Amino acid sequence: MIHGSAARRLLPALAVAAGFLFSGAAYALPLHVDRLDASDTYSLSEIMQALEPVIAAKKADGSAIIMSWEALYAPLSIPQRKFLDLFRQLKAADLGATSHYFGEAPPADLEPVGLQQITRQGQPETLPPQYLPRPVLEAYRRMMAAMRAAIGRELMVDSGYRAPAYQLYLFLFYMPKHGRSITETNRFVALPGHSEHGYPPRQAIDFVSLEGVDGDGDPEAFEALPEYTWLQAHAREFGFVLSYPRGNALNTSFEPWHWHYEGRD
Repeated sequence: MIHGSAARRLLPALAVAAGFLFSGAAYALPLHVDRLDASDTYSLSEIMQALEPVIAAKKADGSAIIMSWEALYAPLSIPQRKFLDLFRQLKAADLGATSHYFGEAPPADLEPVGLQQITRQGQPETLPPQYLPRPVLEAYRRMMAAMRAAIGRELMVDSGYRAPAYQLYLFLFYMPKHGRSITETNRFVALPGHSEHGYPPRQAIDFVSLEGVDGDGDPEAFEALPEYTWLQAHAREFGFVLSYPRGNALNTSFEPWHWHYEGRD
């Protein structure tokens, strides 16, 4: 135990050490991909608190999913921006996954999907605005027209294009759900540059049923839909392919709602 003047001399040193622990200097260290350490967990919490009002405002005006890196970084300090840079440098191949690195293609020729309404747990709900490249939107509309004619059902676009900056926000948002493990989170949420949602040449769509079944936490519920059965039989006719079937070679969880566009050729 430390007493008197010795304790008073030690306090400034402890303050400096504590400041270093949660300062930008700590961000130069490699991230612990299996589970964030205490200082990185603290940093992540502070960053998410700083981003919360910005993301909320952009969700309200429909611009969150197309936000730029500048908009994401704007409310953050320089050390916090450096911390995000560490995540942007990560590659899935180094985390035990084999998902492809697409890079950050510019969002060419995006079109709004338009007003979408579903019923979730018996309550009407308007989905947030979504965007798709024009050829993908046109193919989606043709496919839904065919589905309605065949089985009297259709699927809405729960998630279309997502800018890489918003993809990183989602990755950070879901990390606590997966034990603050980068490796584990990567099995369920792609890192920026690895997501088909942010790569228009291979644009992904996450579907949701009119009753709000989106597979979140229960892939089998979406798998049981007649809409999914129809997609399996006919989606390729319209250029869409299931990205992550059961037992896929990409070490990615089964996602029956997630389809990407390859074109009819």
